[in-house]
Amino acid sequence: MIEVIKGGLETSIQDYPGRIGFWNQGFPQSGPMDSWSFRLANLLVGNAAGAAGLECQLIGPSLKFTDDRVIAVTGANMSPSVNGVAVAMWQSIQVKSGDVLTLPFASSGARSYIAISGGIDSKPWLGSQSTFTKAGVGGVTGHAIKDGEVLPLADKVEVISRRVKPECMPELSKNKTWEIEVVAGPNDDWIDQAGQQRFLDSEWVLSAKSDRTGFRLDGPDWTFTDKAHNKAPEHGSEPSNIIDHGYPLGAINLAGQTPIILVSDGPSMGGFINPYTVISAAFWKLAQSRPGDRYQFKQVSVEEAQDLRRVLDKKCQMSSLTLIK
Repeated sequence: MIEVIKGGLETSIQDYPGRIGFWNQGFPQSGPMDSWSFRLANLLVGNAAGAAGLECQLIGPSLKFTDDRVIAVTGANMSPSVNGVAVAMWQSIQVKSGDVLTLPFASSGARSYIAISGGIDSKPWLGSQSTFTKAGVGGVTGHAIKDGEVLPLADKVEVISRRVKPECMPELSKNKTWEIEVVAGPNDDWIDQAGQQRFLDSEWVLSAKSDRTGFRLDGPDWTFTDKAHNKAPEHGSEPSNIIDHGYPLGAINLAGQTPIILVSDGPSMGGFINPYTVISAAFWKLAQSRPGDRYQFKQVSVEEAQDLRRVLDKKCQMSSLTLIK
């Protein structure tokens, strides 16, 4: 087991791909925001890529191990240490019973991932161990881990020590600016041409009022087509209002003049338009951005989005690792 000395800031148990197939009942997929880093962490410790691990946000936890394990830390640089001695990220690390892993805070990026050989042995809920805190489900208690809590681990697995090849790691922004790929729709026809160009040409700033439900953005005002102003009453009074409909994961949900990117714990439907959708291959960039970071959106086709996802998935395989000699 693992004893939680300090829980950190919203450290949660997640698995990949999360809770699939229950959005129509109000339960999002959850899962790791940066699945690229998450999957590589699991492979480094001999687990299946989707095994349950920990997502750490900005301030990491302190964890005490009660038996010998292999761990890996990936994603944001939280300067991990074992018993006060710095350890490398992106590679297999041996820990012994009584060792304490500490991740103080993120010096670059926003979310780190901790995988443990065997994985966390919490009870699945609707087929997933992923924590969805707003409903209090998943993980061990349905919430972020807390000081003094105990996390059960599954049986150990044999591990050959490996590290991730540098070219297979996500490259974090060095200037607080991120290029985020989007596809148009499903409601791009509610925004006029000038408004669409303004969206793509402008820098958008990530607000501190953001979490795993939605990333709120600050930027210029939107302008709308005639259909947004002259519509049936059931669509609502504001130009961004529309009759309730389903939201895609990654939808840029326009609440009045405020765009909110619906991320891993986002709602499944509602009455606002979604002019653009962030592609799944760009989600890791959202995960690693911090309040105050700037987004520049780049429109791609659905076919290009699918190609980018295939490229990302190829980097989340054993071929991305090399033996530590």
